Amino acid sequence: MLVSALLTSVGINTGLCFLFFTLYSVLRKQPGNFQVYIPRLLAAGQSKQGSRFHLERLIPSPGWVKKAWNLTEDQLLSTSGLDAVVFMRIIIFSLRVFLFAGIIGIFILLPVNCSGDALTNVDLADFSNNSLDVFTISNVNNGSKLLWVHFSAVYAVTAFVCFLLYYEFNYISAKRMEYFYSSKPQPHQFTVLVRSIPLCGRSSVSDSVDRFFREYHPATYLCHMVVRRTNKLRNLLHETRKMYRRILHLQAEPSHKNARGSCCGLFRGRADLVNHYEKKLEDLEENVRLERSEVSLAGDEVRAAFVSFNSSSARSYQPESAGTLVSISEKHSYANICQPNNHWLSSQSHSSIVPKAVFSGSALYQISIFLEPKTIPSRLAVAVPAQASFFIAYVVTSGWTSTSSELFRIIPFLSSLVTRPFVKITEDEFEVPSIKYHRDIPRILFFGLLGITYFFLAPLILPFLLIYLCLAYIIFRNQFLNVYAPKYETAGKFWPIVHNSMIFSLLLMHAIAVGIFTVKKLSIASTLIFPLPIVTLLFNEYCRKRFLPIFIAYSAEALITKDRGDQHDPSMGEFFESLVASYQDPALLPVHYSAHSDNLNAPLLGSSEV
Repeated sequence: MLVSALLTSVGINTGLCFLFFTLYSVLRKQPGNFQVYIPRLLAAGQSKQGSRFHLERLIPSPGWVKKAWNLTEDQLLSTSGLDAVVFMRIIIFSLRVFLFAGIIGIFILLPVNCSGDALTNVDLADFSNNSLDVFTISNVNNGSKLLWVHFSAVYAVTAFVCFLLYYEFNYISAKRMEYFYSSKPQPHQFTVLVRSIPLCGRSSVSDSVDRFFREYHPATYLCHMVVRRTNKLRNLLHETRKMYRRILHLQAEPSHKNARGSCCGLFRGRADLVNHYEKKLEDLEENVRLERSEVSLAGDEVRAAFVSFNSSSARSYQPESAGTLVSISEKHSYANICQPNNHWLSSQSHSSIVPKAVFSGSALYQISIFLEPKTIPSRLAVAVPAQASFFIAYVVTSGWTSTSSELFRIIPFLSSLVTRPFVKITEDEFEVPSIKYHRDIPRILFFGLLGITYFFLAPLILPFLLIYLCLAYIIFRNQFLNVYAPKYETAGKFWPIVHNSMIFSLLLMHAIAVGIFTVKKLSIASTLIFPLPIVTLLFNEYCRKRFLPIFIAYSAEALITKDRGDQHDPSMGEFFESLVASYQDPALLPVHYSAHSDNLNAPLLGSSEV
């Protein structure tokens, strides 16, 4: 790629970013767009849609940038939770890494690359027609002593990244413990899922669970809820809700309201249809009642149950004779339990692999590389630098423009623009969106992979990465302040994924460095690189042993300390009362649709165990 092509791409995407910023600063002031650009403030009652027109609304202003910049970490923690704080720490971590690498890359490595003449000399008189390859390590002569500068840079950046990883792991671990001690008790902290429950004779699953925990854990056992097969019941409830909405839709039409006063019987057919649907609704509710009665029988019990205790430290018990205990890390409905792939951490860990596969796929394009592992470094050394210009352009297009479009929220804006004339949504009806961590975190990690890999190969990528990270820092702080509300909270449990991703990036950089110095006929440097991946893996193992257990489960010491602190909380009694029904299957809860639903929804047999 020529310099002129890169400058054209930069110019176009800079213009798009400026356009998005300008449109946002104007559109966010219009009351009709409050549900798009400040839904969080609107839901909290901190902003009202009705206001008089002012000329200032049509003038772009950067006031939102100052507000986002002044948002402190404590304010972010109190309004958006620890997940938002850790997400911003990922951006801050990346900024620190690439600021350090950028100083080395731009002021040291870039002049060294340009001074080489392996490809062609830089023509300053016709700068725009130079190839970007002259700014990469490919332009340094084979065997040149200048390559030792790149060797030193690899060591320096590796040491700096490991130092920051340790600092962030330690900092976020401490924040996670502080958050745990200061947070209100949650049902999942007192509940475990017992699986593979053995049955004794003709006793039911419920009786087996109750007998075991009352005998072996009488001081801490509180209640249990057996998991039941409710697929058929869910389908009946779905049909019941559909029929109820259909009746409401017919009753809401003006023609139905005038049916009784019509002497011509013009609308009698519609009234008869409503009566027909109401009869079907009553039949469906009767079927729901009968199915609930069947579900409550022991035959529909699954050999699993939610067991709740009166202390969070009791979850550390592992009674082998009662089955396998699995802690529930987060409260979620039966559907998510039956389908664990819906859990957001699973989707995020899967999504974080995708960018790596894309990058590795472009580098490892020859299938024989898997058959000859010894050739991997040398082939990486040839393939990766050749993709440098592509990924520089990719950072500009996908990084800059995508992040700016996150601020502009083009899809929600267009959707609101289209539906506004037809649908009137009140402040109580619209839903405040939540940030999609499984989408945004892998993108940041992918750019981190590019930066660490290419910083010594093509340091020209670093300024573009820094601009992307600065945009992400301001824009996401603004979105947390005005747009996104937390939908769930894991207390930063995804940080080990970030740590592992950075370790992978360092190891990939080391492999490429070995290949580069081998291709460049500097075999001594290739040999001296080998200690780096070994030390990096040892460092990773040390961090895993010291910090990772905090992100998997809280220690017994922490749980006991939390329990002692909660003993003086007067609201714990009310909390334990609500804990009994926290894990009840939603399909077993009563519904009230028809006029006779009060009697029809009463189950023949009890459906919960306490």
